[in-house]
Amino acid sequence: MLFIIIGFIIFFIGLGFNRGEPNLRRFGGPARLIGLIIILIGVLTSCIVQIDAGQIGVKKLFGQVQNDVLTSGLHFINPLMEVEKMDVKTMNYTMSGIHDEGQKAGDDAIRVLTSDGLEVTIDLTVLYKVLPSEAPRIIRETGLDYSDKIVRPLTRTKIRDNAVYYEAVALFSSKRDEFQHRIFKSIEEDFKKRGLILEQLLVRNITLPQSVKTSIEQKISAEQDAQKMQFVLQKERQEADRKRVEAQGIADYQRIINQGLTDKQLQYETIKAQLEIAKSPNAKIIIMGRGNTPVILDGKNQ
Repeated sequence: MLFIIIGFIIFFIGLGFNRGEPNLRRFGGPARLIGLIIILIGVLTSCIVQIDAGQIGVKKLFGQVQNDVLTSGLHFINPLMEVEKMDVKTMNYTMSGIHDEGQKAGDDAIRVLTSDGLEVTIDLTVLYKVLPSEAPRIIRETGLDYSDKIVRPLTRTKIRDNAVYYEAVALFSSKRDEFQHRIFKSIEEDFKKRGLILEQLLVRNITLPQSVKTSIEQKISAEQDAQKMQFVLQKERQEADRKRVEAQGIADYQRIINQGLTDKQLQYETIKAQLEIAKSPNAKIIIMGRGNTPVILDGKNQ
């Protein structure tokens, strides 16, 4: 379009040279020729439009949006038309409390109130894409900045609306998947009404208030101490059982020995010991007393 306008300007300047002074008339013909060439180049470039892969084109004629869309490839169109290119690939919109991690600089995390009145901070990523057939309506009703006009405010509102049904600790732990599924369903319907497809909703991080964190840490510490005490008590019980079994074994052994040792058994063992002494090569003096047990003396030092 710009080449066409410039070409017409040069062409009309050439016509003006023909009506001016004689020394300027000689520039009129070349000026008109150059103008026509530029107009031709402008018409050719305006008629041919290339749409890249992952994009679509929406045609506008004097501000009026056309309902048909251009897919990827080369297209011949009316040179007076403008083409707005839109991505139909998967896009993401991140709202995070970490600086420069999301689409907005600074802290852009979502702060919500839970059912127990606590403030929880949520980091979130929205994966979405434009429905190609709805692209003309998006441009007509919203414009190309639909991420700021639809994705961001709608997502933040739905998260705040659904967080009030959960307690802070449950939202952080056991109810996290349920919460994510719930807000996905509520946002998905609203996105469809606006010509967008919600592909996935990622709850990246949930930050609890410091007081709740401290309470959880104390509870975990108490549970760990209780488990440690249970282990110590179990160990002591096992040691007591071991000692009880050991004492019972000693008692049983002594009882069996006491029942089995008779006077005749002791006399028999004494005789066996004397025989072993008698077989020794060392000289001995055996003094037999009146009792049953003899006195044995070593005769080497006599």
